[in-house]
Amino acid sequence: MQLVVATANKAKFREIIDILSDLRISFLPIGLVRAYVPPTEVGLTYAENAAAKAQSAARFTGMWSLADDSGLEVEALGDQPGPLSSRFLGQAATDRDRNERLLELLRGIPVTRRTARFRCVVAVAGPGRELFLAHGCCVGLISEALDGIGGFGYDPIFVVPEQGATMASLPPEVKNRISHRARALEKTKRFLNGIVTSQT
Repeated sequence: MQLVVATANKAKFREIIDILSDLRISFLPIGLVRAYVPPTEVGLTYAENAAAKAQSAARFTGMWSLADDSGLEVEALGDQPGPLSSRFLGQAATDRDRNERLLELLRGIPVTRRTARFRCVVAVAGPGRELFLAHGCCVGLISEALDGIGGFGYDPIFVVPEQGATMASLPPEVKNRISHRARALEKTKRFLNGIVTSQT
């Protein structure tokens, strides 16, 4: 089975295929699909955005397609930036810009009030308009400074208490076992295995 992975984020693509590598599936990055134009993210929830991306890719390619939408929710900021995480500060902002701005907004807030959650919804859409959704969550704290060179997005400021380190400081094999995306993708594996079995 070949599965389209509808993300332009190379780091996220690598993470997804690493987590799903034990499946009998080959992965096609959407960037290799000629003339494809991804939909604009306008959904108010992770599920709406993930579904829109997966369904758009499935309609265009006629193939099973997977997409995700994820974000960081900081309790002291009213669960912001949430579904706007990748667009926080605008399209021109870098990951570092967004991380530094969040640290600035939380300056002076004690560690007990720096609780946060990473959330992820994975969507798998089929050419026959089938749609599967899986949710994943990872609870942690926002650090007081950037730490670590791994990962991407908000990983350098998200501390996983059980690990005593930020996501960006964890080895990939650890992050890919405990992250919000890993938890959503583990649930997705059962659905994908069902498709593979039905095609053999």
